[in-house]
Amino acid sequence: MKNANLLHNPTAGDNDFSEKQLVKQIEAEGFNCEYSSVKEEGWDQFKTETDFLIIAGGDGTVRRVAKALMARKRLDKQYPLALLPHGTANNIATALQISGKPKEIAKRWHEVHLQPFDIGKVYGLKDDRFFLEGFGYGVFPRLMKVMEKIEDEIGDTVEEKLKAALAVLYDVVLNYDAKECRVEADGVSYSGKYLMVEVMNIRSIGPNLVLAPAADPGDGELEIVMIPETQRKKLETYILALINGEDKEFDFTTVRAKNITLRWEGKDMHIDDERIKLENPAEVRIEIQPNMLQFLITKRTDQ
Repeated sequence: MKNANLLHNPTAGDNDFSEKQLVKQIEAEGFNCEYSSVKEEGWDQFKTETDFLIIAGGDGTVRRVAKALMARKRLDKQYPLALLPHGTANNIATALQISGKPKEIAKRWHEVHLQPFDIGKVYGLKDDRFFLEGFGYGVFPRLMKVMEKIEDEIGDTVEEKLKAALAVLYDVVLNYDAKECRVEADGVSYSGKYLMVEVMNIRSIGPNLVLAPAADPGDGELEIVMIPETQRKKLETYILALINGEDKEFDFTTVRAKNITLRWEGKDMHIDDERIKLENPAEVRIEIQPNMLQFLITKRTDQ
């Protein structure tokens, strides 16, 4: 594969993540590189001769490209995706074990595997939606709500933003009122009062919260993480460990399923990094749609 289309979020970083530097580093590896800014109209008009798409940005940019690909017709050409992660959390790149400087990552594209990547399809809202990372209720959409209000008050660096998000999340967990939720996972029912319920396609969400360490985005199943009110202290301890930079893993109640129905007795939810406010509690159905995307990786995630 020689012909690449670089899809760049120009607001994600500078210096080695500028248009000029990225194109130079990619072409130095022998690839023909066409540049498109995802901030400009027409960026999603992909050419037939393009062999693969390169996404330079964070998780939000990956989702934006995925949305454009999902809108294409079944018979249209489908494109493998390569990542140059440069966001705040980079949860998708981490799930795919993609890290390093752009020039280091580009070198690996000569010998790659194609990693299938599932999506979660969401039914029951005004419009059918999908997620790459996760869908959920409880403390996480509450965190998003608070962070929207203080966005201008937090630092500029990745480290400062992640630390601020974790500090806010800790406060949210201390004060959040658990809510009733009914979950049906492949015909098996669960119910109770929960601080959060997350349906996850990858191992982490938000400020690198690893809630489903065994999650595989290409295995055809989703992981449902349910943290009841009785595990509030455990969740607090986990967040404190992250704030203090401690490398510890915490296991929470998790079940795997392909078809899921949820009813949360609250009005806030999220789909990836988007917070959604409902007028009234609603029943939502989620189903896995396998192998909807393919990513270039240098090592199979199941090895």
